[in-house]
Amino acid sequence: MNVAEVDALAATAHAGQFDKIGVPYIAHVRAVAAGLTPFGDHLVMAGLLHDIIEDTDWTAEQLREAGIPDRVVCAVEAVTNQRGVPYEVKVHRIALNRDATLVKIADNAHNSRPDRSAQLPEGQRDRLTAKYRSARDVLWAAAGALDVATIINIVNPSLLDELRERQTQGSPS
Repeated sequence: MNVAEVDALAATAHAGQFDKIGVPYIAHVRAVAAGLTPFGDHLVMAGLLHDIIEDTDWTAEQLREAGIPDRVVCAVEAVTNQRGVPYEVKVHRIALNRDATLVKIADNAHNSRPDRSAQLPEGQRDRLTAKYRSARDVLWAAAGALDVATIINIVNPSLLDELRERQTQGSPS
């Protein structure tokens, strides 16, 4: 499958779904995929499919049967929530897989966009802001500053100041 075919598959799979702020869900996966464009088609495909196992009836085996490359399916599986696994554990597991790390950085960056978070109720916004910032501590350290900057420059440039601050302070980036 090529990127256009995977985009069509994702659009069909997420049809009728909306994100936390009421936007059609396909816009989120396309934004994540756009941030991965510099890393090649396999990562763009993984970005398009990053929530498909978690949020639709699709399984990893069905994706493989549909012709999705194994590298893509492995990244999607790595970022998929598993019942009973705390978010922090999931993030550390993702950080062991470079492709999954880059996908999750793009996902985190899009979910952290100020224009999106401003539309959430204050309590939810505060909880998610802390959750995503904590995840960035792990993910950014696993990927390295250049890859992080490449992604967030596309998906959420407002995070560039945070990246620069971490680099200046010698924090993990």
